[in-house]
Amino acid sequence: MRGPAGGRHVRIIDISQRLDASTPLWPGEPALVVSHHARISETCSVNVGAVHMALHSGTHADAPFHYDVAGQSSAETALEPYIGRCVVVDVRRCAGSAVDVGDIDWSTLAAAAAPRVLLRTYEGFPHAAWDAGFRAVSAEVIRRLAGLGVVLVGTDAASLDPQDSKTMEAHHAVRAADMRILEGLVLDGVAAGVYELIALPLPLAGADASPVRAVLREIAA
Repeated sequence: MRGPAGGRHVRIIDISQRLDASTPLWPGEPALVVSHHARISETCSVNVGAVHMALHSGTHADAPFHYDVAGQSSAETALEPYIGRCVVVDVRRCAGSAVDVGDIDWSTLAAAAAPRVLLRTYEGFPHAAWDAGFRAVSAEVIRRLAGLGVVLVGTDAASLDPQDSKTMEAHHAVRAADMRILEGLVLDGVAAGVYELIALPLPLAGADASPVRAVLREIAA
């Protein structure tokens, strides 16, 4: 399929969760509320609203400040890690509670030469309810990825670490390697392979995370 300039059209794949009052959230997080301060009427020409939401709602980017008291906030972190060549890795057959080194084809991953890695753990994303048993990612996987030059790791799970983790080993492995994190991606129907990722956090001063609109673009042949 050719575009106006003769180039091939590339498909854009939205890998973000839809945000509304029913979006499953980390236990204890405040629900999303969209309020309207003005509505179009005979006396008003526009709709004007406001939103109240947890920073880790839906698909989001953890800022280093989330797991490091001296880390950068969302407003301070560089944007380069969140845009560019990435590889989607299918680890749905992983048998353990966390993606481990043996669950990944490292030779294929190295051949992809992509500095951003997104892990698909779900057969179908749990849109309807919070999944407390989501599959985490081992710290050793993070260290192996860092050794390949990976600057960002993403997952369709709610976190790199288990829900009840007190040590946050995967997050601290990310900190040690100065990588960035995306969580809560929706990778249903996305084939393993190389894409372009665009998932920019908002410049929220002092924020430990930011919701993102994450998309993949197919790479034209």
